[in-house]
Amino acid sequence: MTRSIVVGLDGTEQANAAAEWAAEEALLHGTGVHLVHAKEPVPEAVLSFVTRESEETWAEEMVARVAGSLRERHPGLSVTTRLLSTSPVPGLVAAAQENELLVLGSRALGSVAGYLVGSVGLTVAGAVERPVVLVRAGTGATAPQAPVVVGTDMRQPADDVLGFAFEEAARRHSHVHVVYAEQLPLFAGLGPAMVPDIRAAVAPEIRRSLDELLDPWRAKYPDVEAAPRVVVGSPGVELVEAARDAALVVVGRRKRHSTLSAHIGSVAHAVLHHSPVPVALVPHD
Repeated sequence: MTRSIVVGLDGTEQANAAAEWAAEEALLHGTGVHLVHAKEPVPEAVLSFVTRESEETWAEEMVARVAGSLRERHPGLSVTTRLLSTSPVPGLVAAAQENELLVLGSRALGSVAGYLVGSVGLTVAGAVERPVVLVRAGTGATAPQAPVVVGTDMRQPADDVLGFAFEEAARRHSHVHVVYAEQLPLFAGLGPAMVPDIRAAVAPEIRRSLDELLDPWRAKYPDVEAAPRVVVGSPGVELVEAARDAALVVVGRRKRHSTLSAHIGSVAHAVLHHSPVPVALVPHD
């Protein structure tokens, strides 16, 4: 089966934005889009007011409407649909495993409507062993050749994360901004009398290590310019700041082999909630 880019739909503006982003991404990948909807469990208290038939009719119409809109805006794009018989977490995880990439809608911190954000969306994003992109509605379009920003931690495996970022930049004929943020210990904030040269001492050595980390990727993608940047501060804050003029921000997360322990990490969590552009979570061992 040809792998597509799968999109989880829940009828919200954010999910529709995710579908549109996925369509553009599918054209870059030379593949299609697979739209899925997983039923949310209906609480016992409202079962008498909601019938199975009405829920399925709404879902069918919603998915068909989004599919029709994508086909109209992107003639020739393969768009397939499926209503999943399972609840959202297992349904979306299984659909993602069968395809190339999972795309979900995302909201700003504090929003509550829709199942693709909150415990279900974060659980899915933390459990899938394929890259997941979360897209927020209403942020405006970025320039076609805007950079891909990627956060890296040289103390953890980086090949999957950097590989995803370089491949995305190559498809866009763009470049990569590689951000490494070093969070200094608390005593470093006590003033220059205590640690007069700590920033000047830390950054050049890390920059050399970062260049060595990037050399194989520069050789593999000679047309992709890679600009490394070493900053001192919170990784989440620095990545959000760097993403303001980007097309995509890429963050790694450690693989978890049970949905019960699904976890995306504090940096990824911060970037997901505050990034103004789509965020790709790339699993690594």
